[in-house]
Amino acid sequence: MESNESSRPAAFGGERCWAMRMRASRSILRLASSDPVRNVAMGLALIAPAFAAPTAEDIFVETIQPTLKQQCLGCHGEANTFAKLDLRTREAAIKGGQRGPAIISGDPASSLLVSAIDHAGELQMPPGGAEKRLPPDVRLAFREWIRSGAPYVQAEAASDWDFDEADLWAFRPPANVKLPTAGVDPALVRTSVDSFVLARLAEKDLRPAPAADKVTLIRRVTYDLTGLPPTPEEVDAFVNDDSAEAYKALVDRLLDSPRYGERWGRHWLDVTRYADTAGYSNDFERPNAWRYRDYVIRSFNEDKPYDQFVLEQVAGDELFPDNPDAILATGFLRSGPWEHTGMAVAAVSRQLFLDDVTHHVGQSFLGLTLGCARCHDHKFDPIPTRDYYRIQAVFASTAFARRPVDFLPHESTAGFEVGRRPFEARIATLERRMQDLHKAARARLAEAKGTEAAANAGSSILQRYMDKEEAELLKLLRKRVTMHKLSALRFEPLAMTVSNGLVQEWDAVASRNSYMQPAEYREAKTHVLVGGDIQAPAQAVTPGVLEAVERYAGFPSPKIPDGLEGRRSELAKWIVNPRNPLTARVMVNRIWQYHFGRGLAANPNNFGKMGKKPSHPELLDWLAGFFIDQAWSVKAVHRVILLSAAYQRASAHPSQAEVGAKDPENLYLSHFSPRRLEAEELRDSIISVAGELSDMPGGPGTYPQINADVALQPRHAMGTLRPIYEAEPTRRRRNRRSVYSFQQRSLIDPMVEVFNGANPDLTCERRESSTVPTQAFALLNSEQSRDMALIMGERLAELPPDDRVDAAFRLAFGRRADDNEVAWTQEFLEEMMDYHGRNPAQPRRPPDDVVHHITSELTGEKFEFVQPAHSGPYEHNPHPSDSSPEARALADLALALFNSNEFVYVY
Repeated sequence: MESNESSRPAAFGGERCWAMRMRASRSILRLASSDPVRNVAMGLALIAPAFAAPTAEDIFVETIQPTLKQQCLGCHGEANTFAKLDLRTREAAIKGGQRGPAIISGDPASSLLVSAIDHAGELQMPPGGAEKRLPPDVRLAFREWIRSGAPYVQAEAASDWDFDEADLWAFRPPANVKLPTAGVDPALVRTSVDSFVLARLAEKDLRPAPAADKVTLIRRVTYDLTGLPPTPEEVDAFVNDDSAEAYKALVDRLLDSPRYGERWGRHWLDVTRYADTAGYSNDFERPNAWRYRDYVIRSFNEDKPYDQFVLEQVAGDELFPDNPDAILATGFLRSGPWEHTGMAVAAVSRQLFLDDVTHHVGQSFLGLTLGCARCHDHKFDPIPTRDYYRIQAVFASTAFARRPVDFLPHESTAGFEVGRRPFEARIATLERRMQDLHKAARARLAEAKGTEAAANAGSSILQRYMDKEEAELLKLLRKRVTMHKLSALRFEPLAMTVSNGLVQEWDAVASRNSYMQPAEYREAKTHVLVGGDIQAPAQAVTPGVLEAVERYAGFPSPKIPDGLEGRRSELAKWIVNPRNPLTARVMVNRIWQYHFGRGLAANPNNFGKMGKKPSHPELLDWLAGFFIDQAWSVKAVHRVILLSAAYQRASAHPSQAEVGAKDPENLYLSHFSPRRLEAEELRDSIISVAGELSDMPGGPGTYPQINADVALQPRHAMGTLRPIYEAEPTRRRRNRRSVYSFQQRSLIDPMVEVFNGANPDLTCERRESSTVPTQAFALLNSEQSRDMALIMGERLAELPPDDRVDAAFRLAFGRRADDNEVAWTQEFLEEMMDYHGRNPAQPRRPPDDVVHHITSELTGEKFEFVQPAHSGPYEHNPHPSDSSPEARALADLALALFNSNEFVYVY
């Protein structure tokens, strides 16, 4: 993390004064070293006329606390308390250990700690002889600190706030903005958004591009709102509608489509780091996480007010205890990677969650990098460490819960009985194999020790009577039983949620390993952790919020209760209060980004100094106010943006050279910036134009088709191997929208990964758009691309020959092929039909058994496991050997279209 050097000038009167003061202090300390106790006060007094003497609190922060952390707390802190001495708090240090008090306040000469660091007696700390003794000025600092009462304070106190006004823009209340008129041609204004955009263009002496043509526009807005291409019929209907309301009707139709929530839910899931597994070494399934995903999709489709959306995700169980949707919503707090194993320390696992949820809430709703204040005051923004831990204290009493919540009428539960059966069958088979191993070992034990010993022996004893291969197999079978039992829970009416304090019957952790007990939640206290280290707690803090919001926005901080209940409710209400200057700005900026490819503030998760400043600050403030005035309606913000002339402009500017020179990044929106389809849009589009996209909504995640070399690779789970990846057995389930794919942290869909999909371990503020060779390989050579191309080829082959080329272009691009394209495409098809006629495809090969090897973590020996590629019936995609040369040639055309810029980009 960053150092805190930048906070020192503010606290002590400037960087130069700080350096001079420290040099002077060190010189006088050296001068006084011959008789430190007598001369240290004199030395500090000598520099007092020029510089204020450092207080005991200053000495603690600058010298004592870092020294304790580096030299002492490893043996006298959280993990160990040798000699029963704990130096983490003042009270514990004064109480002392087996040798008595370590500190006697006001009396350094009698303090055991001073004698120990001076190596003046038998006890010498740090141990190791004279070369390990602390420097003289550090030992002098300990004496003066104890003489002054030995105060313990937090690491870096933000006593003075000296921040540049330009860096505080997000903490100031949104301005009550009037629509600009200077340089604005009223004839070019379609919504209020245009007034701001045109005013900035006029300031930069830039002219707007003309409007995009209707084919381009419907493809653009359909992708933006649904993540799918328009059908040829939809394009025709829009192009042929000459009414003034045609485009508005198109926007309204798309906003009402259930596909809208699937697209915009995916955006929010990027922010929340949604996944169906927990990550880390086991990457265990979160069997009911899908209900949170479906809650998000429903919320966007219903246009749930954003303030309600936030309240439900942070404190739905407290604020709306009778609303099942609100219970599901708190899965937000559980969305980060987390694991607790038998080898983990519960306090450390717990702290990982607390740090994760604190940073997560800050980035998702407030657009602030709170995590930078975990170890020290934020280096750039007005967020002291104390505020970080005050927000963390809100969650100190929050426990993980897997609680019963009946399935709702609008949740997708069709086929649950059928879905449950394969897991039950696998569990039964695995348990039978485990019983066989135990039976054989029990017979050997009976022969060696007698039948009574064998009858009473548990699994750990029986393992001693197994050979190495049997013992390794038993470990694998046990792990897989655990995994499959978790997977079977996805069909049960349970919610991945939280509770205030531990509710034993909802405990989501104890099923795997012991964790925190009820009393530990009830009595949880939060301390500032020096350097973010759980072994170095400093001052205790109570739940609270960001002081900077009150200071700069004039919005008073709420009183958050310190009991078990109500903490998250008050935090959530503070987040969504219209007087909070951050929340509305952050969300409208996210919406803008997903329409224009870049936010008005280009770093949606960082509205602080290191984030880029807004290109149109007045527009951002106007949109934030509009959002609140429209009852926090996300769809209202969509409409005011999408109906603007700024959104409807062409991507090519008639004066491109001039625009490129004056505004190379198109910050001022003289034209529309083309964007590449996101990974999920690309996959879904290929399946859609092939005619294979399933309309199955919601429910547990399904397993799409991925490349065999990835699907069949060995994947480790702590100490053993995972089952191989098996795609769904039916085409309809395999070809669902990507948002419904099972999101496994340890195995990302290669198509999603190579096209810059969101990392489920980190909040994704914006999808990148890199260009690498593996993207071309994935689009051109992947099994799914080729299979979908063949399906599309067979679909085209059913049409009259003269209609095929035009139909292919309309499906892929939304437009008709021109005469030149028809001519060269027909020539290409003739060549490929001739080629495929002379080169028939080889028949489909049945899949081989999968052979995996593992090196035992205990013995280092290698073991081999064999399993079938498919555990049951499998509906294959069409194979080239079953298709005509004509259909195969049309498949080659489809594959070429999938790989064209016009298919992959939105203009």
